[in-house]
Amino acid sequence: MPALRPAIFLDRDGTLNVQVVREGKPYPPATLAEFALFPGVPAACAQLAAAGFVLVVATNQPDVGRGDQAQAVVESMHTRLRELVPAITHIEVCYAPGQGRPHPEDYRRKPDPGMLTDAAKNLGLDLSRSWMVGDRWRDIDCGQRAGVRTVFIDFGYAEELRAAPDFTVKNFNEAAAVILNATQSH
Repeated sequence: MPALRPAIFLDRDGTLNVQVVREGKPYPPATLAEFALFPGVPAACAQLAAAGFVLVVATNQPDVGRGDQAQAVVESMHTRLRELVPAITHIEVCYAPGQGRPHPEDYRRKPDPGMLTDAAKNLGLDLSRSWMVGDRWRDIDCGQRAGVRTVFIDFGYAEELRAAPDFTVKNFNEAAAVILNATQSH
């Protein structure tokens, strides 16, 4: 049986690609034309992959579940993301709408850890050596519930963290540097 591999779980909007901020709250891009990566994301992802991490995007896309966005648009963004960042191994998506309406995918919706635990089981990942990087409280809570270390990208949104992250940074490039430094020192 092959050894379990460490992973970096990556939120999508506000972590890898530029989010739309309205009234202090972040939203995903509405169209493929609005989908743009932050500077340095492909190179930082390549460095993490070269260091032995499996890169897995874990993204809530509740607008699809609510009927506010077409699933085909989200999938086109993921196709573009894979083209721009070939180091990404896998993309986990939760379309559950949230807002109290029961849905079979609710266990996968961040802050619940289902996307991370599903990916760990399906891809042979070692959660004890893995990380979650994101820009929302849901990402940090999800990572902690899955037993991974967390890096919070702080954009100063009008929302509070519910749990303390292991590290706080200002952008994805800083997050990658923190992870690489922390794993090289062990």
